[in-house]
This record gives sequence, structure tokens and C-alpha cells, in this order.
Amino acid sequence: MPKTGYRKASHCVFSIHLHVFFVPKYRKHVFNAAMVKRLEEIFTRILETRKCTLEECGAEANHIYLLIDLHPNNNISSLMGSLKSASSRILRQEFAEELSKFYWKNVLWGEQYFVASTGGAPIKVLKQYIQNQDSPAI
Repeated sequence: MPKTGYRKASHCVFSIHLHVFFVPKYRKHVFNAAMVKRLEEIFTRILETRKCTLEECGAEANHIYLLIDLHPNNNISSLMGSLKSASSRILRQEFAEELSKFYWKNVLWGEQYFVASTGGAPIKVLKQYIQNQDSPAI
């Protein structure tokens, strides 16, 4: 990101940051450190294909927190659907044994998600908040 904090697209200059979190179905405490690391990789890859950046990723055993630098060409609802569906599919394949203890069907995420623009709080404060979450032990 440039020094100003703004990015350029063909017809605009922008700075759009989203604070997002997802919870697993039934708010189960399913995530371990390896899953969180893999989710961060998956989210990063998906966001890069959409000209977005994952600025921060944090977790608790039953929440995933994201700070996303959003490109304005994206529909937020569609982006959230892509993040949830792809990460669910990949995680259920790669961590089938661990997740089968919690879910018998092909599910991972609850239906809802939280998203807020970060205009009301400085990015630095949100980064510290995400970094200070109680991450699962390695």
C-alpha cells in the first residue's frame, strides 16, 4: 500500500478496510493452530484473486477475525460467500478427521458473518485487537 494509505484503480483512489469475523456452525470450538494457519493461507489466496489484501488474521477456537483491504470492484456479500465456501471445502478435506468430531454433515461455517467498515476506529487499533485474540495453542 502506498505511504498515504490509499490505493489507485483505473477510475478511483480508495481506502476501504473491513473488519470481518466468521463463526463455525453452532459456535463449536473447532479451530486449532494448524487450521488457523491454513485458513489464513486460503483467505490470502482468495483475496488476492479479487485484488484485495488480508492485512491481519486472528482467531479463537470458535471465531476467525479478518482485517481486509477491499478493492471497490468487489461485492461484499459475494466476497464473504467465496471466502466461506472455499475455506469450508478445503478445510473439511484437509482436516476431515478433526472436524468429523464436531460435524457429521459437510458444514463448517454458520450462516451469518459480521462485517464492518473500519472508518470509526484506526487501523492500528483494529490490528492490535486482532493480534491480541486468544489464539489456539500450537
